[in-house]
Amino acid sequence: MSETVPVTLNGRAIEANKGELIIAAAERHGVYIPRFCYHERMSSVGMCRMCICEVDTGRGPQLTPTCMVAVAPNMIIDTESEMTKNVQQGVLELLLANHPLDCPVCDKGGECPLQDQAFSHGPGESRYIEEKRHFEKPIAISDIVYLDRERCILCDRCTRFADEVAGDALISFSYRGNETQITTFPDEPFSSYFSGNTVQICPVGALTAKPFRFKARPWDLSQQESTCTTCAVGCRIVVESSRDEVLRYMGVDSEPVNHGWLCDRGRFNFESVNSPDRALQPLVRERDELRGVSWNEALAAAARLINEARASGGAARVAVIGGARGTNEDAYAWSRLGHEVIGTPNVYSQMGDGLPADLLLLERATIDEAANATTIVLLAPDLKEELPVLYLRLREASEKKRSRILEFTPKQTGLTRYAWRSIGYEPGSQVAVVEEALADADIAAQLAKGNVVVVFGRMNLAETITAGVLALNRLLKAVPGSKLLPAFRRGNSLGALQVGMRTGPDGLNIRGVLQAAADGKIDCLVLVGADPLSDFPDTDLARRGLAGARRTIAVDTFLSASTARADVVLPACAFGEKDGTTTNLEGRVSKVVRQVSPAGNTRPDWMIASGLALALGSDLGYADVDEITLDIAINVPGFEEVTAASVAANPDGVVAGVPTAIPPVGLLEGVAPERNSYDLRLVVSRTLYDQAAGTAHSPSLAHLPRGSAVHLHPLDVARVGTRDGVEVKVFNARATVVMPVVADASVLRGTAWMPWNNPGPNVGELIDCFAAVNDVRIENL
Repeated sequence: MSETVPVTLNGRAIEANKGELIIAAAERHGVYIPRFCYHERMSSVGMCRMCICEVDTGRGPQLTPTCMVAVAPNMIIDTESEMTKNVQQGVLELLLANHPLDCPVCDKGGECPLQDQAFSHGPGESRYIEEKRHFEKPIAISDIVYLDRERCILCDRCTRFADEVAGDALISFSYRGNETQITTFPDEPFSSYFSGNTVQICPVGALTAKPFRFKARPWDLSQQESTCTTCAVGCRIVVESSRDEVLRYMGVDSEPVNHGWLCDRGRFNFESVNSPDRALQPLVRERDELRGVSWNEALAAAARLINEARASGGAARVAVIGGARGTNEDAYAWSRLGHEVIGTPNVYSQMGDGLPADLLLLERATIDEAANATTIVLLAPDLKEELPVLYLRLREASEKKRSRILEFTPKQTGLTRYAWRSIGYEPGSQVAVVEEALADADIAAQLAKGNVVVVFGRMNLAETITAGVLALNRLLKAVPGSKLLPAFRRGNSLGALQVGMRTGPDGLNIRGVLQAAADGKIDCLVLVGADPLSDFPDTDLARRGLAGARRTIAVDTFLSASTARADVVLPACAFGEKDGTTTNLEGRVSKVVRQVSPAGNTRPDWMIASGLALALGSDLGYADVDEITLDIAINVPGFEEVTAASVAANPDGVVAGVPTAIPPVGLLEGVAPERNSYDLRLVVSRTLYDQAAGTAHSPSLAHLPRGSAVHLHPLDVARVGTRDGVEVKVFNARATVVMPVVADASVLRGTAWMPWNNPGPNVGELIDCFAAVNDVRIENL
């Protein structure tokens, strides 16, 4: 049976896909039908009527909203008839009857579909002379988004996105007739993690974003496509700038990755690139103060510190940690510097919150494969908080009945309400819970129905990864042919690991490095975009490790808590200030671009590594970033097809292969002790907004972290003998912290959940990174 149907479009015979909407079929064949409410990623509603055309299905021409009707055999479509033109002019005249003619002061001016179509399809003048309606404006419907109700044409795009795509139906229509308007619910702002998308898809200037309001006109902006590196999803974006300043990120509709959507953190953290708090010149510590110096002086000082450490006991006295913040080229240059030039095996890119490197050897699923799998198994953190656009893709798969989600979680997540089965567990019991689930007949039958993708990530920072890995192995063994989608959080974690930012023979990971430094066995730490005091789960060990290493070199864009203690600070370029490639969690390599000049006296990370190699008496041999990309393609297994040319020719990126060999990673003891009935098992995970540098230095985002608190199930709140909002003492053998308690039904009984790296008391003081699990006790003050 044919999958196409014959259709006549403006007198031309075409073949349309069966079931395809008329408006989509016409666009695919080069005919643009004007529209305002239609969006290819959302359901059709026919609200604006702008797409009405004459359509003959055999009963004579009829005016038809082309966004609501699918093609049919021998259908005749006329988008250029006089009737069609008259109707479209009438629709525009009605839309403009109450729309303010304030284009010169509207942020949408110059990229406004209403403005463009009024010019191309409008009557040229209006017969309306009556007073237009007026509302108070603008109204802040969230911390980021402003609403101008006078401009709204009631296209339903924003409300459909909030409901259908984001699942946060926090804006809706209210009132009736001529008074219909978009509003939020009383005392409930539009606090969606994806609110910025409504600004981008709004066809008029009714919704505007606070960070961009009145900053520039579209025709003043220069732009290039790039890849967001805020998390490991790798959303395609456009970086826009004016006067050599980054002013906006816009989502690009990439079919295999983000479908055009961005989370608000990824969309608005461009403000940090322009922050006055950037590290802009090399610094060297003298008499307990950091002093600005030249690059030659700073690199010479850094080389001296490394040589002193090597002279005191060999190259293993040096450790290079970090690298997941930068590009593949940055990570490759630093891995070569660490392994080849310095000669240390202690090179590692993850900060104790990642995944074992040998998981890269498993067969990887793509995001598309996960979003179309028969069964999606989640052994992962809360994707809405850590990988927001992956959350959107998997939520859509569940809502459209393509996939069933089987979730294992120590705390309810954003996907829990969309899961076919959600199974809670106490940290440390993952293997037993997975085995019990596999013995369930219904679950076994579901896993046997079709393709299975397991999304695996770090579910809890307050336990070792051991129990999770053992549960994953048990699951993969029980379901042959299943694929893994590793839920790395940091932007280029997978790329950094695969190109070489991992330990050599007998090398130490971050936990081992910090412990060795605390014991006096590591003399020099090189922090490449790493902040152990903020990122490593065990704060006490991070503090002792930094104190024990007598020499510290930091490469960073900001003076973080760890960088501020360094002996030498080498300022690095931020996102948008350098070229290169990045690798997302599925192994997709795509380009990142330099859109503005590097701030101050900063340099790309790879250039810093090359300069430091020269100061150490070696030459990495790189004159530009393309030479490193070529070197990676030649020398890194899995990257053979990843060249500058192939990445440039494929805007959606090139999927790298899996590496050929990575030594097995040793796991710590994973047997969790039985929990004392007076204690609560600690669960710690990240939230979208925290004190990360990109958030903390973006004024529009800096106030959004929720703050430190201990979240308990309401029944556990009563059992402890306290009340919601009351400050309590949370303690164990390691430390005591005081913070408010929050009654939270999403927390499982017998556990206590705390957000990581939020303002307030530091939960990291309670975590022992060598313990299988961590327990706490709670008492009233």
